[in-house]
Amino acid sequence: MHIKALITGMTGMVGSHLADFLLDNTNWDIYGMQRWRSPLDNISHLMERINHKDRIFIEYGDLNDQASLIKVLRSVKPDYIFHLAAQSYPLTSFTAPVDTLNTNILGTCRLLESVHLLEQTPVIHVCASSEVFGRVPKEKVPINEECSFHPASPYAISKVGTDLVGRYYAEAYDMMVMTTRMFTHTGPRRGDVFHESTFAKQIAMIEAGLQKPEVKVGNLDSLRTYADVRDAVRAYYMLVTVNPERGAYYNIGGTYTCTVGDTLNTLISHSTQKDIQIVTDPERLRPIDADLQIPDCSKFTAHTGWKPEIPYEKTMDDLLEYWRQKIRVMGTYLDR
Repeated sequence: MHIKALITGMTGMVGSHLADFLLDNTNWDIYGMQRWRSPLDNISHLMERINHKDRIFIEYGDLNDQASLIKVLRSVKPDYIFHLAAQSYPLTSFTAPVDTLNTNILGTCRLLESVHLLEQTPVIHVCASSEVFGRVPKEKVPINEECSFHPASPYAISKVGTDLVGRYYAEAYDMMVMTTRMFTHTGPRRGDVFHESTFAKQIAMIEAGLQKPEVKVGNLDSLRTYADVRDAVRAYYMLVTVNPERGAYYNIGGTYTCTVGDTLNTLISHSTQKDIQIVTDPERLRPIDADLQIPDCSKFTAHTGWKPEIPYEKTMDDLLEYWRQKIRVMGTYLDR
């Protein structure tokens, strides 16, 4: 029998890249859980295989509906679960805090409780976030796993809950659950609500003559450490396959650190348009910002041997090219 992997949130950036990685690097069958209304853009290149049931399948389920989760788990009986589904937009969480907390904390609890009730024994990756650390004092940078949590948004609070729920089920019920705090990871298919992706989208629209030569920005002073999403999903695969440890928790991230403003300047330098201006948009500012996101990933590297391989410049170039291609097909996008 084939090994089965269930990816919650397969239609997202990370989930779709993980599906690509598993198709290319394993012989596993991949089951992607999605809501019936989830956009399919990120897996459009997989549709032929999905339609022919060629190692990749879609299961309909919702983290806010436990009955649907039980149905999916009974049907798939997964050997591995990559729990990536979430309300994943920090800025959105300020206007939808209850939905964010419900989906991310209680949704994770519903999923793990369903696995427990069904007495299944998969290896489970619960994806938290580096946002759990929030506003970190300079003396605690780079951030290791034992750094205290100081979440700076409802999203970050929800990921603290996600992290703790995952570790609880590992300790209470001997379930093989591991949690990760991935730092900023980006690349093709990144949603335009994230800073580097909205920069790339706006630049591509400027190049296409669909926007005047101004990029709207929020806080440009925060530090971020970037990883490529394709390196991130390789890390997630290694997490569950290289001597997995029940209840383990890891920081994972890249090695290239710069300010958000430096990232914008990099993307502008890759543009064919040479007269781009930068305009601060108050609506893009968070009430509180996590401003020193620099990871210590030595624990995960020592355990698995993983390290990032894709250079920052290539990540940014691929992100900009992704938006150029989308805009050539779709034209104008929402101003956000």
